[in-house]
Amino acid sequence: MDNLEKLKSDIADCRICVEDPIGEGLPHQPRPVAVLSSKAKIRIIGQAPGTRVHASGRPFTDPSGDRLREWMGIDERIFYDADKLAITPMGFCFPGLDAKGGDRPPRKECARHWQEAVSASMPQVRLTLLIGMYAQRHYLGGLSHKTLTQTVADWETIYSASNQMFLPLPHPSWRNNAWIKKNPFFANALIPYLQKEIQSLI
Repeated sequence: MDNLEKLKSDIADCRICVEDPIGEGLPHQPRPVAVLSSKAKIRIIGQAPGTRVHASGRPFTDPSGDRLREWMGIDERIFYDADKLAITPMGFCFPGLDAKGGDRPPRKECARHWQEAVSASMPQVRLTLLIGMYAQRHYLGGLSHKTLTQTVADWETIYSASNQMFLPLPHPSWRNNAWIKKNPFFANALIPYLQKEIQSLI
């Protein structure tokens, strides 16, 4: 078993959020959802699986996934081809629901334990989509701004400063329709550029 396959196996067996949690433990059995690859040049780092993905065991099997694929300009066949895309959220397991019925933040212990090893295991990646503030703050450091809007609006600077590695995106939830309308640069400039870059890598 090579290093990447060993890492995949270790992630699949991970129970850190139950056996050694930071704060309250995961309220259900872990089901890590991640796609690691030795060939993919594109990596997606989102927040954490939601209820549908927790049930399916497959990333982005929900309306958010449909919209993300639309943003990227690709179909499911390409999206789920592990030779083309790696998908490694900040938290590999569904974190549960908060008191208002929304998803809780990704588990802190997950990112601390796995993200560095996952990044090191895929040196061939050339473009990483950072979806949402958790991924952006973790990976961009000082390039991340106070708000998601400021960070995404500064995408050209971030992409250049990170040697064409990182592109920040909002979450593709339909709840962000108002945000997209309020920030036309996203559809007019960032999305066409994103699609062009993806086509060059797949």
